[in-house]
Amino acid sequence: MKRLATAALPLLLAGCVTASPDGGLGPAADVARAELGQSVTKIATPEDAAAASAAVDAALARPLSAEDAVRVALLNNRGLQAAYNELGISEAAYIQASLPANPRVSISKLDGGFDLEVEKKLLVSLTSLLTLPARREIGGDRFHAAQMRAAEATLRLAAETRRQHHRAVAARQLVATLAEAKATTDAVAELARKLGETGGLNKLDQARDFAFAAEVDAQLARARLNERLERERLTRLLGLWGRQAEFRLPAALPPLPQRLRAEREIEAQALARRVDLQAARLELDALAKSLGLTQATRFVRDVDLVGTSKYDRARVVNDDGSVQRETAKTRGLEIEFEIPIFDFGQARAMEAEQRYMQAANLLAEKAVNVRSEAREAYMAWRGAWDIARHVQTRVLPLRRQIQDESLLHYSGMLADVTALVADARARILAQAQAVETLRDFWIADADLRAALAGGGTSGGTPSGGATQAAADAGGH
Repeated sequence: MKRLATAALPLLLAGCVTASPDGGLGPAADVARAELGQSVTKIATPEDAAAASAAVDAALARPLSAEDAVRVALLNNRGLQAAYNELGISEAAYIQASLPANPRVSISKLDGGFDLEVEKKLLVSLTSLLTLPARREIGGDRFHAAQMRAAEATLRLAAETRRQHHRAVAARQLVATLAEAKATTDAVAELARKLGETGGLNKLDQARDFAFAAEVDAQLARARLNERLERERLTRLLGLWGRQAEFRLPAALPPLPQRLRAEREIEAQALARRVDLQAARLELDALAKSLGLTQATRFVRDVDLVGTSKYDRARVVNDDGSVQRETAKTRGLEIEFEIPIFDFGQARAMEAEQRYMQAANLLAEKAVNVRSEAREAYMAWRGAWDIARHVQTRVLPLRRQIQDESLLHYSGMLADVTALVADARARILAQAQAVETLRDFWIADADLRAALAGGGTSGGTPSGGATQAAADAGGH
């Protein structure tokens, strides 16, 4: 037994897995670099925390762009760090799967007078040793799948942060737009009051002008509340609190791209790049190997090799009355195994097979869904660009022209103040619509990135509350 253990120990230890220096974060870091142009860090030491805090402070020192917001979230979001800790747990399970089962030692002693019996046993599971390469390979596949899951969590946080940044900036831009419009409505309301005092405007039109000014005030109050809420949601994703939560945002969204890049082979890109699909494939491979291991150990699940060593000491009385002690040492080898009389392993094999088929069907469904999500995201992206461009190049210029002409007609006494108010209301609606359609495009752009690489989509762009409110204000 000693010679066998001495010969086998180097072979067993040669296949053992050691902990990776980066905690298994390599694939997630590669994905973040390729898809986001960002680096990720697992904060495990005070030095890591200090470096991350310095990088966050540097990003918050200037107005926070979408890319800076993603960088801050990847460094500062504790939920993402928890996902990286989960990856470390998976690596520990992989290391455990690569180790042979510990041998078991049994020692018994019987002592009575001069009689002594000591029995020692060393038990080694042969099944564990024989299946060690397969279990190590299965553990490796599961660990690689966990690495892809960590990469998916990274991409998901980046996508959510980018979307929320666009919403927060759009909310701020809309507040500025409505604040500018309020100056116009206040001037119109003051003009209506003076005309009413001189008898140049009847009570009905005067009330309409006052109502218009009051409605714009309500829309501005609603927009300011929405700005605070959207900003707070972004703060939560960034993991900020205290003075850090006083970060600054840009005054407006990025301009609409003048030309769209050609997106070809959308489905093929998604199938090749989606990290959740890669994780599902790795998990299916692990299940396939697990099914093979279950079939291989179906009839005999555990075989133990037992080495025994027995020491006996007894008292012997001779014919002449003298007492003599006799000792004996014996060694032996035993094999213990389970006899499949009642359980032939059909249930275990059936369960493993059904789990494999379940995972295979889910993988096939995911592949179909990935194709559909890529097509849907591209259609939303392209449609949002067309709508935003139409509003900016056609609707807004026409509304400006109409209001300018209406003002000229009013100055030349060719139109009354009611027509001027109606045109001002329509222009406010167009300006709010332009902000919201631009926001919807950038959210659709974030959704397209997530549909191609992973991270989940937002499930559709939100409807514009300010636009609807302005439309309601115009329904007189």
